[in-house]
Amino acid sequence: MTKTIKVAAALAAAGVLALTGCSSAEGGSGSGETIHLSAFSVMEAANEPVFEDFEGTDAGDGVEFEPSYGASGDQSRAVVAGSPADVVHYSLETDVTRLVGEGIVAEDWKDNATNGIATSSVVVFVVRAGNPDNIQTWEDLVKPGVEIITPNPGSSGSARWNILAAWAHATGGTDDEAAGKAFLTKLLTNTIALPASGREATTAFTDGSGDVLLSYENEAILAKQNGADVDYIVPPDTLLIENPAAVTEDAGDAAQAFLEFMTSPEAQADYAASGFRPVVDGVDVPEVEGANDPSDPFPAPETLYTLDDNFGGWGVAADLFFGDGQEGNPLGIITELQQSLGKEGEE
Repeated sequence: MTKTIKVAAALAAAGVLALTGCSSAEGGSGSGETIHLSAFSVMEAANEPVFEDFEGTDAGDGVEFEPSYGASGDQSRAVVAGSPADVVHYSLETDVTRLVGEGIVAEDWKDNATNGIATSSVVVFVVRAGNPDNIQTWEDLVKPGVEIITPNPGSSGSARWNILAAWAHATGGTDDEAAGKAFLTKLLTNTIALPASGREATTAFTDGSGDVLLSYENEAILAKQNGADVDYIVPPDTLLIENPAAVTEDAGDAAQAFLEFMTSPEAQADYAASGFRPVVDGVDVPEVEGANDPSDPFPAPETLYTLDDNFGGWGVAADLFFGDGQEGNPLGIITELQQSLGKEGEE
């Protein structure tokens, strides 16, 4: 049964107002501001109820949203190139730090209660309804003949989480590079398509390609909510996905208020309904349609790896695994593997 979130909503709205004042250039509510949001593709459906609930607060009164969605890296690069953005919400921390380096986002963007994280999920296996190939673990993915779809790490943040989840499984969360390379070689050999974004990968799978899709748990839940004839498996060991958000330096009060609202109990309950795991405590999680168990939608995996604990954070992992070899820098481990196997995918 869906639990009430009215009290959380009231507290969240009060908290936003306390933190942001009137959220208006004129000093009152109803600012009439337009918030330009640049976000990674899988957030499109999940954001709609969050926008609506924010617009129902004093801080959001009169605010309009102009969102833009696409592959995380592409969205970040577009902002560098001049695409308008007041709030950015990406798959990877590196897509925000790119903007920090360009002076578009402040260096202290992570100085808040969630360390800059707005949404979270885990890597799962999306399979055909009934799981006809009985795919349960990572080892099942590298059996001969299994056809995998995962986004392209060159453009998609989702893909990088997927690949590092596989690496963590192969190495047991250690720095055993030989074991990681051996397993990823098998995984990429079985990969038949590398679409540009997580959303494009989901579309390819639901249109009939492949036996298994590597994806976010929330994306699998959304696919089921939309009527796709699929199931999903949370493997015994997987990787925690953490998606950062920030405001840009020139953003108005409403954008700052919305950023804070994103991690309120009300907004986190909205995101949970779309399959995202809450990033704060005190969220009344509703029944989640499309989850394996709607009343207990977010089971704890036996082993949950993290970027900080097992990879040294994105500041280390991004270049080590996904470096593009430009400006005299070496190729990343996965980039080199993709090239050697002819699995460079779609960009």
